[in-house]
Amino acid sequence: MSLPPDFDIAAVTARQIAGAVRSGALTALSVTERFLEQARNSQPRVEAFRHLDPESARRAARQVDAGSKGELAGVPLGIKDVFDTADMPTAHGSAVHAGHRPGRDAAAVHLARRAGAVVLGKTVTTEFAALSPGPTRNPHGPDHTPGGSSSGSAAALAVSACLLAFGTQTSGSTIRPAAFCGVVGLKVGPGVIDRTGVKALSESLDVVGIMARDAGDAALFAAVCARRPDWLTPAPAPARAALFLPDQSQGLPVEAACAERLARVARILGADTARQPAWWDGLGPAQDQVFAWEASAALAWERDCRADRVTPITRAFMQRQREMASPDAHARGLAMRDACLADLDALFGAADVLLTPAAPGEAPPGLGSTGSADYNVRWTLLGLPSLTLPVGLGPRGLPLGVQVVARRGREAQLLAHAAAMEGRLAAEGLGRPHPPGLVAT
Repeated sequence: MSLPPDFDIAAVTARQIAGAVRSGALTALSVTERFLEQARNSQPRVEAFRHLDPESARRAARQVDAGSKGELAGVPLGIKDVFDTADMPTAHGSAVHAGHRPGRDAAAVHLARRAGAVVLGKTVTTEFAALSPGPTRNPHGPDHTPGGSSSGSAAALAVSACLLAFGTQTSGSTIRPAAFCGVVGLKVGPGVIDRTGVKALSESLDVVGIMARDAGDAALFAAVCARRPDWLTPAPAPARAALFLPDQSQGLPVEAACAERLARVARILGADTARQPAWWDGLGPAQDQVFAWEASAALAWERDCRADRVTPITRAFMQRQREMASPDAHARGLAMRDACLADLDALFGAADVLLTPAAPGEAPPGLGSTGSADYNVRWTLLGLPSLTLPVGLGPRGLPLGVQVVARRGREAQLLAHAAAMEGRLAAEGLGRPHPPGLVAT
C-alpha cells in the first residue's frame, strides 16, 4: 500500500499503516518515531500516558522491520494501565501497585504484539478501573472529563498519539470515554477476548475494550485480539436499525442536543423505533447487585490491607461495595440478567441493531468524576456487544456519540454494520471531530 513518509497523522488509519509497513512503503521504526513525537508533544496538554517508553517502542519497531509482518505491522498501540506488560510497569492507576512489573504480557497484549503492533506506553486509567479519576483531560476541552475508566486510551487516540488502544469495561469504561473524546469504542461480549493478565473488578461484567479512530480499525484490532479473522467480512446488506431512547422519567435523562443528534442519525439510517420492554427498569438495580458482590471480592486485598494508600474516592467506593455486597442479591441480579436475555425479542423486534445514546450528552465540566454510565451499564450486564461512533460536536464544542448495540454473540455483524453506518453518517457531515489546536507532526 502506498503511503508517503509525511502522511497525515491525524487522518491515517491503522489499516493503511499496516499495509504500508507490509509492502515496504514505510518502516515500522519511522512510523513509531512520528507517533512518539506526537505523544510527547500532546502529553503536557492531555496527560494521556502514565508511562511512555520510547526505547521499548523503538526496539519493537526494529523487530517488526526485521521479521515477519502481521496484521498490525507497525501500528502504534496504547495499553490501559490495568493490562500486564512484561517490559513496562503495571500500576492499575494506583499508588498501591506503583512500580509493579508483572514479568509477562496479558493475553490480549501478547496477541497484539504478535500481530506486529508497537506498544508506545501505558495509558492512564482511573484507580483500579473504578471511579477515582487520573490526570487526563479531554482533548476537546481541557476543563472537561475525558470519561473513564479508559480515559488515557480515548484521549491518546483523539490527539493522534496512537492508532489503537486497549480499554476495559465493567459499566461504561470503554463506550463513555470514546464518546466523550470523539473516537470509536467497542465492547465485546463476555469471554470473547481473553482477560488473562487484566486487573479484575467484576468477573461477570469485565470485558476487554477495543478503541480506535474508525470502525474499520476497531474491526481489525478486535479480529486479532479475539482470533476471529471472519469479523472482517463486510455487511451483506444495510442493517435493520431501531432507535431506542429509554423512558426519561426513570432516571435516564438525556441532553436535548444528544436526543436531537440521535434522531438525526436514525433518520439518515432509516431506523424504526424500538419499544421499551417491561423488564428494562430492573436491569440497573440488577447490575448494582452483581457489581457490588464481585467488586467487593476483587478489591478485598486493597481494601483490607492497603486502604491508606488509595484515594479517598476509591476508599469510599470500596467501602460502599462491601456494604452493598450480598450473595443472595448477586444471585438475583444474575437471574434477572438471564431472564432478560431470554426475552430480547421484546427489545430488538426485527432489528439487527439498536441506536441509543453512548452517554447522556457531551462530556460534563470538571475533572472530579468521569460522567454517567447510565446508558452503558444495562448493555454490559446483558453482555451485548456495543460500539460507539462519533457523530460530530454538540453545542458546547464537545463530541457526541451514538451507541450501536447488537444481540449477544453478534460482534461480526455489529462491526460490519457499524462500518457501513460510519460511511453513511460521514457523508452527512457526522463523523470524527478533531480536537481544537491539535498540531499533528
